[in-house]
Amino acid sequence: MADDASFDSSPDVLNSAAQGRLRTIIERIERLEEDKAAVMADMKEVFAEAKGEGYDVKILRKVIRIRKQDKAKRQEEDAILDLYLSALGEI
Repeated sequence: MADDASFDSSPDVLNSAAQGRLRTIIERIERLEEDKAAVMADMKEVFAEAKGEGYDVKILRKVIRIRKQDKAKRQEEDAILDLYLSALGEI
C-alpha cells in the first residue's frame, strides 16, 4: 500500500464538531441495538406464551410473514405453487 500524504490516521483528522457528530451517531446506533435486543426478548416471550397455549410457533411465524406480503403477490405465488405441485401430482 503506497503512502498517501492526504491520509492522516491521527485523532485530529476530524474537527471537534465532526467528532461530536460521530459520537452522537454511534451512541444512537448503540441505543437502537439495545432497543432491538429488548424487542427480540419480548417477541421470544410472546412466542413462548403462544406455544404454552398450544399454538404452533412455526405456523405463527409463517402467518406473520404472509401478512406482510402484498395480497396480489401472495395470490400469484400461491397460484404458481399450486401449479408446480399439481404438475408433480402432489395435489
